[in-house]
Amino acid sequence: MSLSHMENMPLSHSSLQGAQRPSWKQWLLYSTVIIVLCSFSALMFIFFPLKTAQGPCVAKFGPLPSKWQMPSPEPSCVNKTADWRLKILQNGLYLIYGQVAPNTAYKGRAPFEVQLRKNEDPIQALTNNSTIQNVGGAYEFHAGDVIDLIFNAEHQVLKNKTYWGIFLLTNPQFIS
Repeated sequence: MSLSHMENMPLSHSSLQGAQRPSWKQWLLYSTVIIVLCSFSALMFIFFPLKTAQGPCVAKFGPLPSKWQMPSPEPSCVNKTADWRLKILQNGLYLIYGQVAPNTAYKGRAPFEVQLRKNEDPIQALTNNSTIQNVGGAYEFHAGDVIDLIFNAEHQVLKNKTYWGIFLLTNPQFIS
């Protein structure tokens, strides 16, 4: 290779054919669009805030004594209708939490099954009878919904180690 041939070679291939780097005008446009979108989102939460519960709305059933435990005589968001059963009085996002302890000594015919239900439709089912299991999650409920925890047979669970509870997280204005 001669030196004259090397003098004609470019030192770097900084740009590919057809590819261009964005100009400062494009960066300014993109930045402006992002700022406008963020501002719009912030304004939306200012003018349409989430309603939080007025006071604590909490209810817990069990473990022993097997009865409903509530911080006030009757919270404004739920109504106890029976053991292991509640009626929702206020639309909102609720957190259900609980623990189910299977009775490993149970030898009855009914297969082990525990269901968390909404209006008698299962929303969660537990079938493992060899270990303590957690039940619950975040659910959107509407006024009039009935929530309960049921067992195939009364003696399938250890009531001194089984419980469930519910509390209202928030009541968004835009929940339908």
